[in-house]
This record gives sequence, structure tokens and C-alpha cells, in this order.
Amino acid sequence: MLPEATQVGAVGAVEDTDGARRGAELTAAQAALAAEHAAVYGYGVIGARVGDDRRQAARDAYAAHRARREVLARRVRDLGATPRAARAGYALPYPVPDAVAAARFAAELEDRVAGVYADLVRAATGAVRQEAAGALREAALRSARWRGGGVAFPGLAEHPDAPAPVADAQDAEAADGSDTTGAAGDH
Repeated sequence: MLPEATQVGAVGAVEDTDGARRGAELTAAQAALAAEHAAVYGYGVIGARVGDDRRQAARDAYAAHRARREVLARRVRDLGATPRAARAGYALPYPVPDAVAAARFAAELEDRVAGVYADLVRAATGAVRQEAAGALREAALRSARWRGGGVAFPGLAEHPDAPAPVADAQDAEAADGSDTTGAAGDH
């Protein structure tokens, strides 16, 4: 049997680990809540710009983000914190003057939401992790519908038009025509 002081230390270590996990979950939940606030605002813009054929999709997404926002606010309160409030307004990343720009903005907005839910999946456990995974999936599906196609790993920074990663300096040289060996013309 371990000495009593060691047992207390072990319990304290478990409590510290649990506190760190809860702190990470709270940080990720607050970030997801902020993203949901921005998404609700963004869908106000999107809904005003999309054509009639996509207006119901914008309304459905707006309602889904409002519902997720409420769930996240409750979770933040359950973790003992005050939910982050929505801003009065949000800067758009670029002008959204028409339906094409609105659809592009919707896809990018959903990508950003998926990213914060990926962080919450990493930070949470149990039912909260399952809920976050479901939200990530929903955002990825909405993004794919707006974009007309999906990405390999929703919630990560990969995009379908991103260049392929380069394995080493020789591959980089072959990809861009530069010479990293200093032996130009000796090939």
C-alpha cells in the first residue's frame, strides 16, 4: 500500500487533471459559442442575398445555429462560467453583394464553425463530445451543400483548392522549379 501522502497526492493530481480538462472544455465551448453567434449574424446577411431556391436552406441553417447557440450557453453555465455575449455586429471577410458571394460566405462560415467544434470534440468527453461531433458533422454537411462538395477532414484547415503538401526540399524544388541544393544546372 502507498503511504497516505502519496495517495493524497494522487487524488490531487486527478483533480488537477480534471480541472485542466474542464478548463479546456470551457475554452472550447466559449469559442464554439462565439462562432455560433457569428453564424447567426452571418446567416442574416446570407438570407438577404441568396436566391429563392436557397432561401429555405439559409433559414434552416439560421435556426440550427440559434439552437446550437442555446445548447452551448447552457453548457458554459454548467461549467460555472458566464456565456460569452454576441457582438452588436461582425465584420464580413469580404463584400457579399449577391447570391454567389452569399453561398461562398455560407460555406466558409460553416467551415469555421466546424473548426471550433473539432476543438470542442478534442476537449470534451462523453455526451458533450458526442454533441460536438454531431454539430461538426452538421456544419460540414451544410458547407458541402453550399459549396457543392466537401473536404476530406471537416473542421481542419484543409480546403479542396489547397496545394498538396511537399514531402522534402527536393520535392519542393521539383514543384516550384527552384534549386535548394545550390547546384544549379548540375542535374
